[in-house]
Amino acid sequence: MLIIDSKDCENIDKALKKYKKKFEKSRILMQLRDRQSFTKPSVRRRTEVLKAVYKQQIASGKVEL
Repeated sequence: MLIIDSKDCENIDKALKKYKKKFEKSRILMQLRDRQSFTKPSVRRRTEVLKAVYKQQIASGKVEL
């Protein structure tokens, strides 16, 4: 649960902006999407390996963005 401390004189728009930023940082939406469907550990590992290979290729300059 996210709690936003707001002063009485603070505008509701500012409080909403703080809430949205805190919500983004907490990655609650990402966790919800991950929990919607089960992914096998082998598939999860495979995607992590593919991401690591891609990042390495970008760092070495083999892949153009």
